[in-house]
Amino acid sequence: MSSFIINGGKILNGKVAVSGAKNSALKIMAASILGSSKVILENIPDIEDVNTMVQVLKTLDAEVKFDRGKNILEINSSAIDSYEAPYELVRKMRASVLVAGPLLSRFGRVKVAVPGGCNIGARQIDLHLKGFEALGASNSIEHGYVISSAGKNTKGCAGTGAHRLTGANINLDFPSRGATENLMMAAVLAKGETTINNAAREAEIIDLADFLISMGADISGVGTDCIKIRGVKKLAGTKYRIMPDSIEAGTFVVAAALCGGIVEIADAIWKNLEIFCLKIKETGIDINRTSDNTIIIKKTAKKLKPVYISTLPYPGFPTDLQPVIAVLLSTAPGISIITENVFENRFMYVEELNRMGANIKIDGHHAVINGVDRLSGAPVKAFDLRAGAAMVLAGLAAEGVTEVYDIYHINRGYERFEKKLGSLGADIKLVNQTDMNV
Repeated sequence: MSSFIINGGKILNGKVAVSGAKNSALKIMAASILGSSKVILENIPDIEDVNTMVQVLKTLDAEVKFDRGKNILEINSSAIDSYEAPYELVRKMRASVLVAGPLLSRFGRVKVAVPGGCNIGARQIDLHLKGFEALGASNSIEHGYVISSAGKNTKGCAGTGAHRLTGANINLDFPSRGATENLMMAAVLAKGETTINNAAREAEIIDLADFLISMGADISGVGTDCIKIRGVKKLAGTKYRIMPDSIEAGTFVVAAALCGGIVEIADAIWKNLEIFCLKIKETGIDINRTSDNTIIIKKTAKKLKPVYISTLPYPGFPTDLQPVIAVLLSTAPGISIITENVFENRFMYVEELNRMGANIKIDGHHAVINGVDRLSGAPVKAFDLRAGAAMVLAGLAAEGVTEVYDIYHINRGYERFEKKLGSLGADIKLVNQTDMNV
């Protein structure tokens, strides 16, 4: 077990660059299954979730090479002859379920374990399965596995007869990002045209579509709630650069708001962060952009202002940044209210933050935050990826020493988090259990 030990109260200054987007990289890695030749991906973050997806692809018999120093990943899926994603890998990371769409499209059949990942809500895959059914697949759940098939045989080919999915009109009950991505990947090799109504609109959806288009897919309407996919018979390999991670950028925005100084964040795409940044501005933080991809944060107000926040699917306030902004609001005098509309268990971090002196009460899917003068260092636990980042930020702002445990959650989604914060002046150290026992 490893932990972060943070000596709080340091002023952050300087420049930090954002890594490639986790939520984009994982889906594009899954989509590489559809290619008939080598795919080269640039700006891939060196994080645990990427390592897990690499293992998923290797289990399917893809050839994978990861140059961690250059953040370049090469994937050759031409030799894949398996359509099963095993439980021991899928349980680690929910995004593994997104190999289902590409495998179903390519082989006409897929067997994938019911997914795991962060314990922040049910996040059922019903919408994925209903979409597969609309495309002509039959679904069953057996012994913890989801099995979808477009034909009677165990293997098929997307371009031949009974095993090829058929385009359809799909109406999503909720603009699920995962369902939109999985169905888009399933439909690119289907016969005819598919329309996904009430589709998710996040930037990661656009990134995935642009990648598929670079392979030869025919997709339009991305970025709107109606995506059209005209099936093609074959997709080729490609070279593609992953977009920067807006959630990581938002995390550094809050770190700077809590502890700046003046902090410049490079590779932070403003249009993907605008709703979030405008809400940060309401608290009294000075945020400016020097270009479309650079944000500068200055903490000018001595006392922050409370705000109301309601999370919603894009273009609403992002649920993934809800825990980190809660840390900022816990130091803003007055009453702030956060309403969580996406994941029912997103407030699991609150008890840990209250142990550090915050005053937060949960009422259903609302968090009522009564701002305090200061936070105090304490031993705390990272319950999930974004909650873990929130605990680190709380430690940066707190008086005294904070130790954050279970940081494997953080390592799932943040590349060299402690080193990036340290480059800005944070006093944060990674401690391995073996080091503590010496």
